[in-house]
Amino acid sequence: MDKAIEKIFKESISVKERTLETSRAGIIEAVQAIRKALRANGKVLLCGNGGSAADSQHIAAELVGRFRKERRALAAIALTTDTSILTSVGNDYGYEQVFARQVEALGAPGDVAIGISTSGNSKNVIAALAAAKKLNMTTVSLTGGDGGALAKISDININVPSKDTARVQETHICVGHVLCELVEA
Repeated sequence: MDKAIEKIFKESISVKERTLETSRAGIIEAVQAIRKALRANGKVLLCGNGGSAADSQHIAAELVGRFRKERRALAAIALTTDTSILTSVGNDYGYEQVFARQVEALGAPGDVAIGISTSGNSKNVIAALAAAKKLNMTTVSLTGGDGGALAKISDININVPSKDTARVQETHICVGHVLCELVEA
């Protein structure tokens, strides 16, 4: 068991190191886009499925609440939390539209939409960023593997070069914390 624990930690560290090498510019661009939106009284909309839904909520909570220091609340909404919207839109329009309809309702030009998908191929996340692009929002994606279709449609892609879902998710929340810390600064 000791060897297994060490292996998992070392894999996680290695994936984070590779992501730092390949995604530093994308992280900087994302921070700048979020800062610009918030300075203009815009907002950040986040979405994802499963663990990525939890990451969306986590990042939104850090921005609305606080990350490291006391400051004004920052406008961020996780599109993963309203079960009435998710189930009614899913029922009436299909699951692929559960985030896109919310982007249409809540998004505005200059806002930032962040889609999180470990594969980069979550259809509802892709639809959300496509809806955001129609509204002239800046689109940011956090992906894994080769980035999938989501990376191709995003203005800014932060890709984790791994196909291991757990390692991708661990790195996504690390990137989320970096975004929060630098936006807050």
